[in-house]
Amino acid sequence: MSDFQALRTMMVDTQVRPSDVTRYPVIGAMLAVPREAFVPDGLRAAAYADTAVDLGAGRAMLEPRTFAKMLDALEIGSGELVLDLGCGLGYSAAVIARMVDFVVALEQDEAMAAEAETRLGAQGVDNVAVISGRLRDGDAKHGPYDAIVVEGGVERLPAGLVDQLKDGGRIAAIFADNRAGALRIGQKWGDHVDWRFAFNATAPVLPGFEKVTEFAL
Repeated sequence: MSDFQALRTMMVDTQVRPSDVTRYPVIGAMLAVPREAFVPDGLRAAAYADTAVDLGAGRAMLEPRTFAKMLDALEIGSGELVLDLGCGLGYSAAVIARMVDFVVALEQDEAMAAEAETRLGAQGVDNVAVISGRLRDGDAKHGPYDAIVVEGGVERLPAGLVDQLKDGGRIAAIFADNRAGALRIGQKWGDHVDWRFAFNATAPVLPGFEKVTEFAL
């Protein structure tokens, strides 16, 4: 077993399983995907730490326990089409791709999107399409989606994203509520979305998902 394989197993055993992540597809995918292959080269040694990984440009890869709990709560599965919004260097897309039929991985930073495509290709991941575009716009062209995974914090969720879900589709987002953030799962029914609290979590707010400041004269 390589050092990274040992660290990956330790990550799952000490960070993921103790966090009430019980769905085996999540555990199996996180055991299989080499997290170190999707972080900046200088941070490979820190890939399995219990913390977010700085990707630069104000972006971060979610810490393992938060990402695992998000996927566990979203209950994605085989046969589904998923939009991975803010895929960074591709780790989240690689994990999700082992659980579903196909992933559309959206990344706003063009250099990051190109790097994600290269890294996913190097790992032989062939059921992910990396798309470069504004995160707040989503990617309606390839939808509608069974699920949308928002890989970062949200102060304001653009309404158009929910429109890209199938009826009955789900969305997972970390809402930045003052200092105590919360992961919520929304399910679309017609023109309505039912939201439920899943667990407390925080993440850097994604570009385009900031709260709109109103000025009064």
